Amino acid sequence: MIEWSPATIKAFQTTLLDWYDENGRDLPWRQDHEPYHVWVSEIMLQQTQVQTVIPYYQRFMTWFPTVTALAQAPEERLLKAWEGLGYYSRVHNMQRCARQLLADYNGQWPQTAAELSDLVGIGPYTAGAIASIAFNEPVPAVDGNAYRVFSRLLEIDADITKPGTRAIFEAVISKIISRQRPGDFNQAIMDLGASYMTARQPDTAHSPVKSFNQAYLDGKELAYPVRTKKPRPQPVDYVAVVTKMGPDWLLTQRSSQGMLANLWTVPLIKLTDLDLEDEYTPAELVAATVAYFKREYQLALTAAPLAVRPVTHTFTHQKWTIQLLQGQVAPADLAFFAGQTVRATDLSQYPMPKVQAKIWDRYQSSQP
Repeated sequence: MIEWSPATIKAFQTTLLDWYDENGRDLPWRQDHEPYHVWVSEIMLQQTQVQTVIPYYQRFMTWFPTVTALAQAPEERLLKAWEGLGYYSRVHNMQRCARQLLADYNGQWPQTAAELSDLVGIGPYTAGAIASIAFNEPVPAVDGNAYRVFSRLLEIDADITKPGTRAIFEAVISKIISRQRPGDFNQAIMDLGASYMTARQPDTAHSPVKSFNQAYLDGKELAYPVRTKKPRPQPVDYVAVVTKMGPDWLLTQRSSQGMLANLWTVPLIKLTDLDLEDEYTPAELVAATVAYFKREYQLALTAAPLAVRPVTHTFTHQKWTIQLLQGQVAPADLAFFAGQTVRATDLSQYPMPKVQAKIWDRYQSSQP
């Protein structure tokens, strides 16, 4: 890792902020420095691209314009606002944080990164972003963009997948960040990482800070940041039963714990929970699923395979492959089934994960 002199640091700050003043992205959460707006946008932007987040952010602010409105939101409304963004624990933690702010802080935001880190669901990066942007505290906001930008600028060889590496970057950036405009500095680094210093196809030749980019000058930019490869997501096989009871759809609500907590889907059954051999025919899959409905739900299912490709969906640690059946269940008490029947006209009111949207699309493609 190279080190910059005070003169180089000053020149970098000036170059970066002058570029940001002229070219910074015009984003809805940058219209003010309200901490609630910064916080919501930063949580949404975790694992999600900016252009995807913009309409979600705008709707979220319409539905929950204040911390109080978010704290009091019904869960169905909360999950509906987040539908499609994934990682639903984020929005559950946001509501817990909103309630914590009202109960413990009289609705007022702490103003330092250290104090913000005591709030539910706010980690070091989000705390740094809120503290610097909303309260002008000169603290770094170290996310994937910051790792990539500064590892290339300074040829930092520390493996960014290791827990102790964040402290290295925080220490380095703390020496470089603008004391007068820390929020703009952090946002400029975000914009730089999203434009000229992207992961796979950087355009450093036209970057405003190319003369500071040591990895580029040394011809080894793509070697940074240093990271060990993530393990591949584990495969999990499911069968989805797109089912009706009479004219209405049969939906199940997932458990409040685990993946896709409290969201609604058609019945999804792991193949390992069915009585199947390693190799099986479509008819055997149907028979095993019918038996499962009878055993677990006390429902009489009539089903048939759908002539469509399986749905695939990748989460951080799992890759789901989902075969589809089309079914009908006889009218019965749903006492043993964790769900209910839903009219077609009411489906849009139920919060559903992205994988369910894929199932609907695949099902629709099979219909005449």
